[in-house]
Amino acid sequence: MTLSIVVIGLSVTSSWGNGHATTYRALIEALAQRDHRVTFLERDMPWYREHRDLAKPSTWSVELYQSLPDLAFRFGKTISIADVVIVGSYVPDGIAVADWVTTNARGITAFYDIDTPVTLAGLDRGLPYLSAALIPRFDLYLSFTAGDVPKVVETEYGSPLARVLHCSADIDVYRGQQSEPKWQLGYLGTYSPDRQDSVERLLVAPARAAPDLQFVVAGSQYPAIEWPENVARIDHLAPSRHAAFYSEQRFTLNITRADMRALGFSPSVRLFEAAACGTPIISDRWPGIETILEPGAEILLVDDSGDVVEILRNMPDERRQSIGARARRRILADHTPAHRARQLEFYLQEATAQRRSKSVNRPSVRSKQAAEI
Repeated sequence: MTLSIVVIGLSVTSSWGNGHATTYRALIEALAQRDHRVTFLERDMPWYREHRDLAKPSTWSVELYQSLPDLAFRFGKTISIADVVIVGSYVPDGIAVADWVTTNARGITAFYDIDTPVTLAGLDRGLPYLSAALIPRFDLYLSFTAGDVPKVVETEYGSPLARVLHCSADIDVYRGQQSEPKWQLGYLGTYSPDRQDSVERLLVAPARAAPDLQFVVAGSQYPAIEWPENVARIDHLAPSRHAAFYSEQRFTLNITRADMRALGFSPSVRLFEAAACGTPIISDRWPGIETILEPGAEILLVDDSGDVVEILRNMPDERRQSIGARARRRILADHTPAHRARQLEFYLQEATAQRRSKSVNRPSVRSKQAAEI
């Protein structure tokens, strides 16, 4: 059945400084290919306006709004009649947006948390994009994080239905390219203080220990850092360049934010993108990573710079290529955007059935009065 779906998210037009854009693009394109009508609503923020990298989509729509009143005035009817309305994490003024959506949408409402560990760690302190009181008002909570988290969201925060929806990579965009590797090891990621210690330990320290090898760090918002001479820097890399970038590395590094590493079961979109390109991944350790890629066979887990240097120096090329190829096969088998679209369809069916069940079982005002008499 064709659904009209509205997504209000952080950004889909610009990948600058965020992993949301490529996540949304992959999922929405897969939904559109399954004949759903999708509209993405995005707050027109100056930093994204200056770094737009989305080609105009042909199978779905993007609309920019300027403010909360503008959103309500221009898209109020669209929201009210949509079959599904999804609000994403980190949406500007997200609490007000979520309150408005859950008040006015007639269809299924969902919160897509692409930052679940950060959300759960910050709910008690207060977040600008979600409050604990809003969680039960959504029909469905889509969690970036697996493990016990969906059950926690249901039992501790009152979500009527919480399900896992990991990121994915567009396999038509993220695929290996024929190119001679420029770098032994590279890393792609926006600067984050809680990741930088791991970047220093697992890339910068190996670069200093192996000055004859070449390394690269790509990503925006880094402060002034004195990198070793054999570490190249790329300030921002548009998604159209990601596949070529991964293909120019013998190995790529996956680094996980502190909250996500502590909670576990939180694979980033970069993990799926690198694996889809067939680039062998060296990663930090966290619980649940084995549910995405098999350690030793599809991904290499390390603890310190010595582990990294050992891999770079001594791993046979045949094994290196095998790890990359097996990771791509795993992505194609289990983690494509088409998989995510089908998962979302199933969750929406669950949410619809649950809403109908509650409606049927809820006593009418007349029957309630009769019971009281």
